[in-house]
Amino acid sequence: MEKFLREWRQDALNKAQYESAIFIGDKLLALTNDDNDAFWLAQVHFATGNYTRAQAFLSKQDLISRNPACRYLAGHCLIKQSRFDEALAVLGERNPTHLIPNGPSNKRKASAAVSRNGRSKRDDDAAAAAADGEVATRRFEAAMCFLRGICYAKQNAFDRAKDCYKDAVRIDVQCFEAFQQLMRNSLLSPDEEWQFLESLNFDSIHIPGDPSASAEAADFTKMLYTTRLSKYRNPAEFETAYESLSTHYRLAANPDLQLARADLLYTQCRYRDALAITNAVLEDDRYNFAMYPIHLACLYELKMKNLLFLIAHDLADHHPDEPCTWLAVGIYYFAIDKIAEARRYFSKASMMDAHFGPAWIGFAHTFAAEGEHDQAISAYSTAARLFMGTHLPQIFLGMQNHALNNMAVAEEFLKTAYGLCTKDPLLLNEMGIVKYHQNRPKEAVRFFLEALKVADENESEPTAWLAARTNLGHAFRRMRSFTEALAEFDEVLRVGGKDAAIFSAKGLILMELNRPEEAVTVLHEALAIAPQDSIATELLNKALDETVLVDFAGEHEADDLADFESFLDQKKSEAGRKVNPGNGNAGGAGGSSSSTTTTTKSSSRGAAEKGKARVRRRRAMMPTDEDDQNAGPSSTAAGSGAGPANSRVGRGSRLDFVRDGSGGF
Repeated sequence: MEKFLREWRQDALNKAQYESAIFIGDKLLALTNDDNDAFWLAQVHFATGNYTRAQAFLSKQDLISRNPACRYLAGHCLIKQSRFDEALAVLGERNPTHLIPNGPSNKRKASAAVSRNGRSKRDDDAAAAAADGEVATRRFEAAMCFLRGICYAKQNAFDRAKDCYKDAVRIDVQCFEAFQQLMRNSLLSPDEEWQFLESLNFDSIHIPGDPSASAEAADFTKMLYTTRLSKYRNPAEFETAYESLSTHYRLAANPDLQLARADLLYTQCRYRDALAITNAVLEDDRYNFAMYPIHLACLYELKMKNLLFLIAHDLADHHPDEPCTWLAVGIYYFAIDKIAEARRYFSKASMMDAHFGPAWIGFAHTFAAEGEHDQAISAYSTAARLFMGTHLPQIFLGMQNHALNNMAVAEEFLKTAYGLCTKDPLLLNEMGIVKYHQNRPKEAVRFFLEALKVADENESEPTAWLAARTNLGHAFRRMRSFTEALAEFDEVLRVGGKDAAIFSAKGLILMELNRPEEAVTVLHEALAIAPQDSIATELLNKALDETVLVDFAGEHEADDLADFESFLDQKKSEAGRKVNPGNGNAGGAGGSSSSTTTTTKSSSRGAAEKGKARVRRRRAMMPTDEDDQNAGPSSTAAGSGAGPANSRVGRGSRLDFVRDGSGGF
């Protein structure tokens, strides 16, 4: 009878016929009085949303103290009722770290012992049942660690929450919920994520009676977890895992793998490639909400405002209770420069889910876009506290302090970000900008070069990092390495950075290299792009003056050369008379020579003075490095060529609504 009723209950559960399951489960429990049947009856109440009834049922039966599964379910019921202190009292505040396996799992050891000792079949069955019970207990203990982490996170004790999640995965490597919380909420830095993955005991995964299948399952699980890690570190490892899962296990079209791939491409600033992947997934699964943060960010970067509007409208109509819906609305308003409306919807999304990273970052970006630096710093600080493993809020805090000219504070935030992630070109570019404004151009060059190197290793689009190359050119110019600076600006123009500020910077360097005619041509191109550019206009006037001086010097060059040659001939004659003093014509010749010498010296001195005057006038027209420094952040913001151009990536155009490489978020 018991078997019949259990099958009936399970069939009702499979069909989501909860009234039938409760009716049959109640009769089954009356017959058996078994803890497992009591757990399943409470589980049905939980599935229907009757959390108070399920929790009261477990407490009345005194199941919480003697059964780990029932204790787990009781704690879960209290969490669903937002009674976090009571949930911690039921679950306990300490994690059972003694259950963390250090080698092969206890289950494997038990299996080996059974096969070695040659016990009877009954003994073998009893040992196997005991081993299964031990594994089930360990898994429920791991699940309770996960629930403790949820409670601590709700109480804003993020360090304790992180420890609970880590212990949950260490106790049971198949506790994906805890692993997902660590990754999604960016509780670990990229380096910590990879170290944590390597510390997990995947060998504890066991398939009874098949060691080779157990090993394959362990490798498969590790590859799946690898695809969830930060894409800023070890992209080659990610590619290896992705290729193996795609080809050997035929998971190429799996949405989770596609999401991981799109995340990597977004981190590499390959927005069109990432968008192609997200489009393909959303065509098959229109409301896959995990895909939307990356999808929306790519649409924003590619300025596809109409598509943003359509998506936001559709989500608002069909899923108004999803935080992602209001994220989409906020991004649309941000894209059309309606900052106040964008802020309102980002705030709404963050209130619906306090741990929704993209909403917090978008909310902070709205203050930055309006120049409200103090409020932006406050919002970014909240994001940094909530998502302590990602470097993105620290970068944005550094940017805001840089905008306020607080270079020392900006440097500290960027150093903190660098401690979390050393492989983000955006961060390296920002560190270079701060070094430049601290008058440390050699260090700035080192960071700009490293940013371009990492971007190249990541196979990023060259156009995504034109700002870093532009800044490198300015740093070379500050070091008076004009040839290198000119090469960088030429590369920027070749790749596609048709900006008046770039042409102005190139014109300035050509004037420094005493090539005013070429500078005139380049500055005309700058004014063709921006006719009202005052910097380019001023430099063009100076270049034209310099060209006139060069032409004037060319006209008199022949006369100056003749005077100089006459002066040399006179000196030779005087030297000859001193060697041969008996020459009869020395006296007359000497008088004539004296007159000629005086004239020649006067002419040569005049030519020299004209040359010095040209040099003095030319230097007076060239901006000095001191002038460059005194220009300060305003000249940088103007993109005048007097300092590093405002990084198009580092100054808000790369809105990291997702993790990494974002993701941070």
